[in-house]
Amino acid sequence: MDDFHQLRRPSGGGAFPRDLGPSEITARRALARGRVNMMASTTSSIAANSMNKGDVLATARIAGIQAAKQAAMLLPMAHPVLVGNVHVNFTIADTHIDVEASVDTVDRTGVEMEALMAVSVAALTIYDMCKSNDRTMTIEGVALWEKSGGRSGTWRREEPPDALG
Repeated sequence: MDDFHQLRRPSGGGAFPRDLGPSEITARRALARGRVNMMASTTSSIAANSMNKGDVLATARIAGIQAAKQAAMLLPMAHPVLVGNVHVNFTIADTHIDVEASVDTVDRTGVEMEALMAVSVAALTIYDMCKSNDRTMTIEGVALWEKSGGRSGTWRREEPPDALG
């Protein structure tokens, strides 16, 4: 472990957020993806906007955006971040919907958790709005795909998680 992280590690147990004081304010971005598996009839109903609860993807997009903005409220070690942009997009296939979220900021810490939160809550919203029609749904493969900015620079996932391969 390097000095930067060692100096901030709590002694005697417990948990504390990392000190952002020495971190530089830089442009940062994160991209996350996940998948909601479902019956073909469910994806057809979503695409036709004929689900009982209304427009599933519009609602899931709003939920994902809100989740990115509220990540620090639910994750005890996540710092509040000034979220500049959040984009939540969907790709509909025969038996699944892929969810993708990108989050941008200019701040002292990254937005990986915000992107993961956006994907997770968007996927949960799809599940919630469709569960009465399809009990077979599963959510899988939620993962960070890339991040950029900050001290650690750029990182990209080389291979997809098994669920998204």
